[in-house]
Amino acid sequence: MFLINVFHHVALITLLIITLIGEYSYVTSFCHSNNNNVLHPSFQQRFERTTTCPATTTDTFTNDDDTIEKKEVTTTIEVVLKMPDPLPNNLKNEYYMLRHGQSTANVAGIISSSRSLAYTKKHGLTPLGYQQGIDSAEQLVKLLTEEEKEIVFVSSPFARAMETAQACLDGLRNNTSSNLKIDSNIRIEEDLMERYFGKLDGEVLSTYGYVWPVDMFNVTSTVFGVESVAAVAARLRRAILKLDREYEDSAIVLVSHADVLQICQLYGANADNVGLFSSYRFGNGEVRKMQRTPESLPEPKPLPPPAEMPLLNSEE
Repeated sequence: MFLINVFHHVALITLLIITLIGEYSYVTSFCHSNNNNVLHPSFQQRFERTTTCPATTTDTFTNDDDTIEKKEVTTTIEVVLKMPDPLPNNLKNEYYMLRHGQSTANVAGIISSSRSLAYTKKHGLTPLGYQQGIDSAEQLVKLLTEEEKEIVFVSSPFARAMETAQACLDGLRNNTSSNLKIDSNIRIEEDLMERYFGKLDGEVLSTYGYVWPVDMFNVTSTVFGVESVAAVAARLRRAILKLDREYEDSAIVLVSHADVLQICQLYGANADNVGLFSSYRFGNGEVRKMQRTPESLPEPKPLPPPAEMPLLNSEE
């Protein structure tokens, strides 16, 4: 057992070294077309600037009941050089986080993060996922501190999130035991969309094992073109501050994705290291209230290393 543990630690350290070495060359070449002099992220935190590196992708989507024509979508990957400032202590609203229900991508076991999925029906909910959205309404009601607050749904533009918001809304309407004030409109907020996984998009879920261990040590990492933890936190801050300007004394439900909400949970709670978010997993259809102190966080549950790391496509 001792030798096995030593082997696991050596393997993890080796993976981190290889990944971080590759990260330097990848990020530098990734931004070369934008003429940005980008340093390794571990050195970038001393600089207070943000660069963006636009990339263009073209996709065709085929759904069970319709086909969306091929279209060109411009994706901007933000390279954020430091964690954003903390959220203000005096937010005017309460914020709740709802992860989408089971999606067809979950069932297929693949990463689904392409920006061109926004506003399409691709990778929507399964029947179980819709039921999880319905059931999330009961969780939300139990978490609400005041029934007189108006409930406002704000969703990622990905189908699985928008459909979950609608399912939770349907569940609240069926709840006759509470006198709830509900805004029946679902607001779409692009800053809540899935964390972008770059070259790993479409790979099997265990490919996360190439990213999450690095996140724990470097929240600005963009290895493989994956959106950094700091970049996700920056857009979450932007979204919450915008909502806080437009609403007051409301219960705002942020309907989004696992990594995004886990980052939101630690960032909102002022955790020392938001890169540890993968130890605070959300289940499909799970609701949590965004708390504001590190002490409010649930007990972390570190994920075990995958039994076998997937091989990436040779062109990646």
